[in-house]
Amino acid sequence: MDSLVSTEWLSARLGEADLKVVDASWHLPASGRSGRDEYHAAHIPGALFFDIDEVADRSNPAPHAIPKTEEFGAAMAALGIGKDDRIVVYDNSPLRTAARGWFMLRHFGAPRVAILDGGFQKWLVENRPTESGEPSIGAAQFDAVSSGGVVTKAKILAGVDAPLVDARGKSRFEGSDPEPRQGIASGHIPGARNLPFGALYREDGRFQSVDELRRLFAQAGIDPQRPFVASCGSGVTAASLLFAAHLIGNDHTMLYDGSWTEWGADPATPKALGPA
Repeated sequence: MDSLVSTEWLSARLGEADLKVVDASWHLPASGRSGRDEYHAAHIPGALFFDIDEVADRSNPAPHAIPKTEEFGAAMAALGIGKDDRIVVYDNSPLRTAARGWFMLRHFGAPRVAILDGGFQKWLVENRPTESGEPSIGAAQFDAVSSGGVVTKAKILAGVDAPLVDARGKSRFEGSDPEPRQGIASGHIPGARNLPFGALYREDGRFQSVDELRRLFAQAGIDPQRPFVASCGSGVTAASLLFAAHLIGNDHTMLYDGSWTEWGADPATPKALGPA
């Protein structure tokens, strides 16, 4: 299974026993939208809802932090997702949150995970079938193993031997727009590069071509073939950078999960304003 699958590919395979479709839609609290409520109203037939806020380390003050290994495995088993299933993740969010679901599933050891190119929006435009309510959930086992591709604030402060790439929009990165969360300073981590996640997608929500992704990384001053650390507001949209690198052939990337919400809330961390 390719890492990026089309709506045609998925439509032809719906209902196959080892294929699990996962809705990982998530929205900023201020948006007034609920991924779970919208999932209940309409989703791809048989899709399961992956709640980014629920499948998280609740002891961590940062929002939806990566959970402990055993907690993730238990959460996936409860959802009916097996580690060896073919898993296709999609979203219906302008934040392209399927990439966060893809990253977490891969981070904890699922070998066959794909993103639905164009997401639920493309599925709807093509008048493909949907259903509402809760699907039936079968028994599953997910023996999670952490890949170690997550870095902490302490590690960033100590120095990481890889460039840092921030997926937030240019105005938030430069500090000309305030952060959407209260109590978070403006700006970026000193030395970081900026590649807004939205640039990685076409207008219809599909990913840009591999050649265009390479060009975008180069334009941001990043070699997409080499290791880098991705960050954003709270560790969600940064996953689009990691997936884009994966499409190019680079799986030696890392996520700063706490991202700017953690960094910007700490008065002791260094902060920079202006362009990269």
